[in-house]
Amino acid sequence: MPSKKALVRRPSPRLAEGLVTHIEREKVDAGLAMEQWEAYVEALREHGWETIEVDPADDNPDSVFVEDTVVMYKNVALIARSGAESRREETIGVEEAVARLGCSVNWIWEPGTLDGGDVLKIGDTVYVGRGGRTNAAGIQQLRAAFEPLGAQVVAVPVSKVLHLKSAVTALPDGTVIGHIPKVDRPSLFPRFLSVPEESGSHVVLLGGGKLLMSASAPKTAELLADLGFEPVLVDIGEFEKLEGCVTCLSVRMRDLYA
Repeated sequence: MPSKKALVRRPSPRLAEGLVTHIEREKVDAGLAMEQWEAYVEALREHGWETIEVDPADDNPDSVFVEDTVVMYKNVALIARSGAESRREETIGVEEAVARLGCSVNWIWEPGTLDGGDVLKIGDTVYVGRGGRTNAAGIQQLRAAFEPLGAQVVAVPVSKVLHLKSAVTALPDGTVIGHIPKVDRPSLFPRFLSVPEESGSHVVLLGGGKLLMSASAPKTAELLADLGFEPVLVDIGEFEKLEGCVTCLSVRMRDLYA
């Protein structure tokens, strides 16, 4: 049986100091962010996910975006090395959490850089975004770690958004969804569906056709519901001010076997 475990990490009290790259800085309400985070974690639990809390990293403003610290493929955890130097300490704590779950742990080493948000897995195809946070050496190391396990690694240019998964994610049937103005090369994906809102590009597959999505994408939710999926909407507005989305706030571990 596939596993349904998700790593999460509570927001740092310094969340408002988080990095912004492609958008204007807005004031972040840390109290509201904590409420939104709790509702997000609760939504995962309500849909059968066991949430595992990584030790908080209060000195790291972006640490709530736990997806960037590690990439999972089968039972192998590849510890990332962010292109943003200020985020590299965030992997401490995540390494311990994945090791405790029995994962085989590998690392991205200098000069490689890789953020987990740049990696989109669809079956055994692993798309990796080459952008501001992930470099060519990081992509080479990802290939070396995962191709022997059966992965096909496909590198994709990313220039209009922070991470590949800021531009695209995938539906349960493997169709890639994205908001065209933010996607560098839609033609690189075998099946691509354009969605009307930027935040509609981000879905977390909860299982059984249910899609965890941001409440800020009502038109996309309507489109996907019309295609027979079941959107589960959460308000993550405070995290969106920091270029965060529903995927960044957890690491879904689907292939751990007990």
